[in-house]
Amino acid sequence: MIKLKDIKSFHTEKRWAFPLAITSIICLFLLATSFNMGLLPPLYKFNSFFPLFNSRLVSNQSIPHFAEEKIMYATSESRSSVPRFAYLVSGSKGDLNKLWRTLRALYHPWNYYVVHLDLESDPEERMELAARVEKDPMFAEVGNVFMITKANMVTYRGPTMVSNTLHACAVLLKKYKDWDWFINLSASDYPLVTQDDLLSTFRNLNRDWNFVEHTSQLGWKEDQRAKPLMIDPGLYENKKSDIFWVKPDRPLPTAFKLFTGSAWMILSRSFVEYCIWGWDNLPRTLLMYYTNFVSSPEGYFQTVICNVPEFIPTVVNHDMHFISWDNPPKQHPHVLNINDTAKMIKSGAAFARKFNQDTTVLDRIDSQLLHRPNGSFTPGGWCKGGPSCSKVGNPTRVKPGPGANRLRRLINKLIQSAKNGNQCR
Repeated sequence: MIKLKDIKSFHTEKRWAFPLAITSIICLFLLATSFNMGLLPPLYKFNSFFPLFNSRLVSNQSIPHFAEEKIMYATSESRSSVPRFAYLVSGSKGDLNKLWRTLRALYHPWNYYVVHLDLESDPEERMELAARVEKDPMFAEVGNVFMITKANMVTYRGPTMVSNTLHACAVLLKKYKDWDWFINLSASDYPLVTQDDLLSTFRNLNRDWNFVEHTSQLGWKEDQRAKPLMIDPGLYENKKSDIFWVKPDRPLPTAFKLFTGSAWMILSRSFVEYCIWGWDNLPRTLLMYYTNFVSSPEGYFQTVICNVPEFIPTVVNHDMHFISWDNPPKQHPHVLNINDTAKMIKSGAAFARKFNQDTTVLDRIDSQLLHRPNGSFTPGGWCKGGPSCSKVGNPTRVKPGPGANRLRRLINKLIQSAKNGNQCR
């Protein structure tokens, strides 16, 4: 039987239970507000007194919450001892066969390749390139050659070339997760060393190095390129036409320092991620600034990398090319011929430009430097099958030749200069 005393006790508990609940909720709200407003020390300080929270906090600290942290986690993953290169090989109208020859001379199953014929090229050329890539047995087996089928309009002296390069970088970042350096080339470029030479030489390098020819001494470019304002019709038209100038001129910038150099470079993956993922606004700001800059491909990447303190120590002042220029340089370099062979070899560079299609100098490079017979792939440690290089063996088996020694001497000299602080001056 329930006693009167028990009934009174029950009603008494009900009277104080509700105010207690309300008071507890208010206290919890005030405590949370105090943490957020900084009125109480952060949780990690309480944790030093109450180790009970340690395991929970440690597990949470292993999860990146910001884009920068994700990049650090991604780039710190274990990498193969043999680096991977990610290439852009681009061309324009009439460049189909030149591009195809360059691609096959460069090919290695360990690397990645993006190829692009711009919108000025005939649709038949682009369709033929797509068919060749799709039907090539090696490319089909390995799956490391990708063609940008939605062609971009590219004007060399305008920002559309920078845009095309950034497009290829974005494709390579999305499709392939494990490359180390990005290299941009045109159909008028050609290798002077085998890919095994290149892989062997870069194997022992810090993978944060960026090979970017640069200088802050603008010289004649200050008045002829930096100050004039130009418009690139390639940004809004589907037919190529030359850039045109508008008035008035603009002064040199004060928010950042301008640098100029070569349009051809070897960029580290970490720097490419910085330019594409854009957690800092500088790459976007400079992309807009260079929209109206004459020959922006020769300044955009130089100005970005040399205005970021973290990247300045990673810059090597060379584009890894042999190029023969007038003095002062004109818009385009000399076309190389067989008389330039000795100078190309002596330079120690990995690539050379500019070449015409199917010239005797390319045949000599194939036979003497690349040992590449009859338009086949450049031989390397990966090759198996008959005819040579018709099958893929071990793609990380590298057999460097004399080209590796030439390239290594050049790079060691350049890196020593970079370590002495001769960058971004």
